[in-house]
Amino acid sequence: MKFINRRKELTELTEVEALSKKKLFVVAIYGLRRVGKTRLLLEFLRVVGSGRGSGDGSGSGYGRDGLYFFVNKNKTSADLLEEFQGIMKRNGLLGELESLVSWDKFFEVLITREAPPIVFDEFQNFRFVEPSVMGILQKSIDLNEDKPGLIFLSGSLIGLMKKLFKDSKEPLYGRIKKGMKLEPLALESCFEIGELLKLRKEDLMELYFLFGGYPRYYVAVEDFGLEGKKSWDIVKHLFLAKDAPMEDEVGSILSQEFGGRSGTYYSILEAIANGNNTISSIASGMNTPPTSLTRQVKELKDHFEMIELELPFSGRKGVYRIKHPLMEFWFSNIHRNFSEYAERKQEFLDKLKGNLNAFYGKRFEAAARELVVSELGLDMAKRQWGKIAGAAKGENTYEIDILGRKGGEVFAFECKWSDVDYPEAKSILAKLKDKIRHVPRVPGTAHLGIVAKRMTNKQELRADGYYAYDLADFYLGAKK
Repeated sequence: MKFINRRKELTELTEVEALSKKKLFVVAIYGLRRVGKTRLLLEFLRVVGSGRGSGDGSGSGYGRDGLYFFVNKNKTSADLLEEFQGIMKRNGLLGELESLVSWDKFFEVLITREAPPIVFDEFQNFRFVEPSVMGILQKSIDLNEDKPGLIFLSGSLIGLMKKLFKDSKEPLYGRIKKGMKLEPLALESCFEIGELLKLRKEDLMELYFLFGGYPRYYVAVEDFGLEGKKSWDIVKHLFLAKDAPMEDEVGSILSQEFGGRSGTYYSILEAIANGNNTISSIASGMNTPPTSLTRQVKELKDHFEMIELELPFSGRKGVYRIKHPLMEFWFSNIHRNFSEYAERKQEFLDKLKGNLNAFYGKRFEAAARELVVSELGLDMAKRQWGKIAGAAKGENTYEIDILGRKGGEVFAFECKWSDVDYPEAKSILAKLKDKIRHVPRVPGTAHLGIVAKRMTNKQELRADGYYAYDLADFYLGAKK
């Protein structure tokens, strides 16, 4: 699949490359697996190589475009050093008769000789293969900081990567001149991918609700010849079929991040995925005191960056949510029923398919938020929820899918991943207007609207003074 977007990131890397011509620049790039770190760096090496008029332009990471080293944690230190020595010889940085007898010598040659940009992919694996590399690299950086050069240290284990560079007890603390967390692609870029994969808008959207902006999952659609298929067929093939190519995807990511201390983390993630989104409700679902979970919840949020505290438009009490959509889907539908999943019972698959629409509805809100922010130029947009004073028990809460602001104006939207006709839309808007009354410091003159999968009489609603959007309004350049 061709390289998609990342223009901002490539610009940042190009600016760093210009600065590295004067002084040694070490850049740390991290992000969850499948977010596209390796592809971004290889594309950068290709672009830089093309700018120099050298290299074969293949983007492979070899040739004078740059030096690409993958730190394989399944190799011994000696075998990895021998592999890296071979790469340096093929790139002319090391003579055929020269030999690197130690990692000290490897980094000395790498930094003191004129080299193209250097990438260490899955850099954190040195902790398992050769921990002394951290101190050796620290010494090499300190001794050669005034020499030109550019080194990228890329890694997927967010917790470990952050520890390596942000913990004052670690050798590389303070040696990184730029840190970059690679975020998933925006929805607009995923629509561009959808066009390449010949997917209908509805199918692309449903895959986006599951895959988010993680490029590797869309590449898998191409790898397995699933272009143009319905979203359910793609999900079945990649994740749900017996021996599906990505059936262990979530478990693999989490086991690498958590190591041998995963049990409580898994339970917390399952609780959040199933609607327990405060520490007290998480603890209640796990039959444990809230104080016993404070540390693990904080680590999931700040160290591993797998959950986030979502704050409402108005108010200070936030709720926890899982950031990665595929993890949310896995914990809400598969983890608690893993025996049935492993057996692939048809009843389980039928139930799962039925649950998907509700899951899509939850994830549609985030996609709709991207749309209305873009269309209306909103300064901010969030969900809103709260209690209704004086209401009967069981009916004393309200929720608004999108509440946004632009200057002094407020905009409120309800989101429906379904077909909505004119009478239903008017009923939804009437209820939305009533909800607005319960939001502190929000005027009753707020602009109201709906975002739906499909909407009949959309123009009539607009003529009535409402905002109305459906799939046809999402990135008009994309496939309808």
